[in-house]
Amino acid sequence: MTDLYPAADDREILRQAAAAHTAAARDVEAFLRRLPEVPDPADITEYANLLTREAQTLADRETATDAVGLTVGSLESDHG
Repeated sequence: MTDLYPAADDREILRQAAAAHTAAARDVEAFLRRLPEVPDPADITEYANLLTREAQTLADRETATDAVGLTVGSLESDHG
């Protein structure tokens, strides 16, 4: 049987991707709030891992956004 409402599934995937990206960004914020004045190598590694996760969840969100047709052109102004 053909799924009559594939967009509903795509929208749910997009919501989940957005939630994952929000969580990743919050984890970066939480890390930065507890970051010591002088970061040690473990802090730098943790930060790199958090940034990688945030970037991946953003890419996943953008892919899901494209799937539901919400692709938006550049948000940067052409006027400088």
